[in-house]
Parts: sequence; structure tokens; C-alpha cells
Amino acid sequence: MPRALITGITGQDGLYLAELLLGKGYEVYGLVRGQNNPKIALVQSTVPEVKILTGDLTDISSLIRAFSVAQPDEVYNLGAISFVAYSWENASLTSDVTGKGVLNILEATRLYAGKDIDKVKFYQASSSEMYGKVQQVPQSESTLLWPRSPYGVAKVFGHYMTINYRESYGMHASSGILFNHESPRRGPEFVTRKVSQAVARISLGLQDDITLGNLDAKRDWGFAGDYVDAMWRMLQQPEGDDYVVATGETHSIETLLDVAFKAVGIDDWAPLVKQNPAFMRPAEVDLLIGDPSKAKDVLGWEPTVKFEQLVTMMVENDIAEQKAQLR
Repeated sequence: MPRALITGITGQDGLYLAELLLGKGYEVYGLVRGQNNPKIALVQSTVPEVKILTGDLTDISSLIRAFSVAQPDEVYNLGAISFVAYSWENASLTSDVTGKGVLNILEATRLYAGKDIDKVKFYQASSSEMYGKVQQVPQSESTLLWPRSPYGVAKVFGHYMTINYRESYGMHASSGILFNHESPRRGPEFVTRKVSQAVARISLGLQDDITLGNLDAKRDWGFAGDYVDAMWRMLQQPEGDDYVVATGETHSIETLLDVAFKAVGIDDWAPLVKQNPAFMRPAEVDLLIGDPSKAKDVLGWEPTVKFEQLVTMMVENDIAEQKAQLR
């Protein structure tokens, strides 16, 4: 039975990945920060077969202890401070966790593997936010990185450190440059879930409107459940490498609103949407669209859920959740 260690197990990607690996017969360990983490209950209810370990990406000794218990064949580093807007408010902590945390877990992996360096396969969750001020459209594995947020800068550090460990030590280390991926499990602070929850509440008469920032920003949005399959496929390859994981399509926030409100039968949403400069980024990333041709050719991976399906799925889930809370 293969064994996997997942950091960031409490996030949407961690939960979907755990489900995928358990379905393939893995023994799965999930690293959670803090013994009283309120999200532990979510993991226990969603994927009860996962064995929970406590640890912290900023504390390498806790990672080494986790390795000694999990004894993983595969490590998936999904843990990060992942809300981009927060990274301007606390750039130092974001750098420590999202950037230096990658170095810590790479080093813990190397120490655990010892001389048999490739006995543990490593996955790093890189991000399309690394492209920032995009220098090429669409963005591929070779596009120049130009991050526009402390989060993006930290992800670039982790990305290049992963490459460095692969080239310096021969580690089977891969980075998935994942473009925006969403699901009903997405945190409510992210714009897609903020929209889907608000639209659900507006349709039920529980909320009057929604306030957003830049409606012109464009993103390449896919389904998180599809993207974790790409992660697993990377670690089944003979050697580690870097892959863009994306749909190859881009949509604006306005289009997101079109689809979300259409799902509840509202065509003219303009009176229901307000804009507030407070939600604007200090340095905006205007257009992200990925070129997933390498993932398709090498990994045999393609997205299965279209944008409209994804948004509708999220709205319908939030309507059901809101109705359940009213009972």
C-alpha cells in the first residue's frame, strides 16, 4: 500500500486529493497546524480514513517528526497562506509559510530519504500568480515569472527551490503551476465562492447585494477535483518536472457574475452588484490564461468540468447549504 503525506489537507485541494488517493488504495497522512485547529473536524468528517498529524511548515523539526510517522512514498506540499489579498497585510508571515516553508519540507524530505533520494516523490503547489505582470499569453512552463503580490513572490521562491532540489540532489520533485481552481469547498474569502454564496443568498431573499472590486480582471478557472488528478499524475512519471495545469480559457469577473446569476434566473445583475476600491489589489494581475499542452501530452490530463458547469455547481451547492441553515 503506497503512503502519502499531504500538507494543507484542510483546504479544498487537500480534501479532493485525499479522496483521490484513498480511492487508489493509498494510506494517507494529513499535516495540520495546531492541535486545536477547527478544520480538523472537517477533515475527519470528509475523509475519516486520513491519519492526522500535527506540524508546521515553519518548524522543520515538526516536519521531520511527521516523516518518521508517515514514512511517505509521496509528499504533496499544498500548505500555504493562500489568500492573495492577505499577503499584502502580512508579507512576512506569507514569506515564511508560503516561501520558506517549501524549503523546510524539501529539506525534511531530503533528510528522510537519505542516500536513496528518489524513494520519495515530491509535489510542490506552484501558482499562476507567479506570472503576475504577464509577459506572454498564454502562459507556459517557460514564461518569465513576474509576481505582483507578496504571495506570488513567495510562490516563486518555493517554485525555484523545488527545481533546485531536483537539479542539486536528483530528487523526484515536480511543481504544478496551477491556475485558478475552484469548487464548492473553496473558502468564502475567494471571489468565486464569495459570488456563489451571495447569489444563493440573494435568490433566497437573505441578502440584498454583493460588493466586489475589479470586475474586469480575467482568470483561467477550472475545477479543483480535476486539478488534483494532475498532481497525482506528475508523481507517477519517471522523473520530476514542471507542468502548467489550466483550462486554456479565460473569463472575467463579469462573466462569472453572468453565469452565477443566470443559475438562479436573474439576467440583469447590475443593480445587485456594487464596487468598492477597498477590494482592489495594490498591484493587479489583469489576465491569466494557461497553456496546458504539456500536461495533456505528457500526463494525459485534461479538465473534465467546464466553467459554466463549475459556477453552476457552486451556486447550487450554496443554495442547498443556505436552505439547510434555515431549517
